[in-house]
Amino acid sequence: MWDYTKSVIDHFEHPRNAGKLKDANAVGQVGSLACGDALKLFLKVDPETEKIEKAKFLTFGCASAIASASALTELVVGKTLDEALAVTNEEIAAFLGGLPKQKMHCSVMGKEALEAAIANYRGQSVEEHKEQEVLCKCFWVDEEKVRENIRKHGLKTVEEVTAYTKAGGGCGNCIGDIKRILAEENGSIVEQQVEQKKPKMTNIARMKLVSKVIDEEIAPMLRKDGGDIELVDVDNTDVYVKLRGACARCANAKATLKHIVEAKLRESVDEDIKIIEAE
Repeated sequence: MWDYTKSVIDHFEHPRNAGKLKDANAVGQVGSLACGDALKLFLKVDPETEKIEKAKFLTFGCASAIASASALTELVVGKTLDEALAVTNEEIAAFLGGLPKQKMHCSVMGKEALEAAIANYRGQSVEEHKEQEVLCKCFWVDEEKVRENIRKHGLKTVEEVTAYTKAGGGCGNCIGDIKRILAEENGSIVEQQVEQKKPKMTNIARMKLVSKVIDEEIAPMLRKDGGDIELVDVDNTDVYVKLRGACARCANAKATLKHIVEAKLRESVDEDIKIIEAE
């Protein structure tokens, strides 16, 4: 379950500097609606001192994305462009009292939007990623971004890479490449762990445990981001659910079903469980 700090909740419910800045002379945009997260940052920079006088943002994303963007604007106003560039995503997270590790990519997105806005102000081109260079096509993450975050943050597992970059959080086709990159960057061979299979259970026992895990662990997690989940049916290892609230409208709904709901039920109930979205 994601445990948000009071500061994260405050910045989510009462975001600072939200909206479009009409007199902005620096604009940076990262992410996309298709990926489930997008952030557009507006800066008003004094051309003589290069100090950031104003900062506002528009974002599409979860509570952590909104809170991170809000915190970013608070951090950079009053700083010169060079001082703002020195702000790290860890500082954004620390400003909020910390972020769940699964949500660190939100602070990374804020840092990238800041870099894009400053590049825009200075007339520098931000090279677009070519399709053949993209590692994770679900979230449009290239290999260099994965390597950069592994080096910078000392990442050791696929789960940590996903937390910082979202790569591997969709269809999972890039997980093998992420393991390879982790091995190359960490100078070691990725060992495959063989997990012991859980003993098979009766259908009635499985149904009761699925319901319990959804009610006590998965649903409260989704509600923290304004979503919810309904258990519709359990047919042997096929579990039929419906996403509700913000989750039902989210562009990242399929990833939520596979990498949060299905993964949690496979871990806690039965490794053969398959999540099916009920109509």
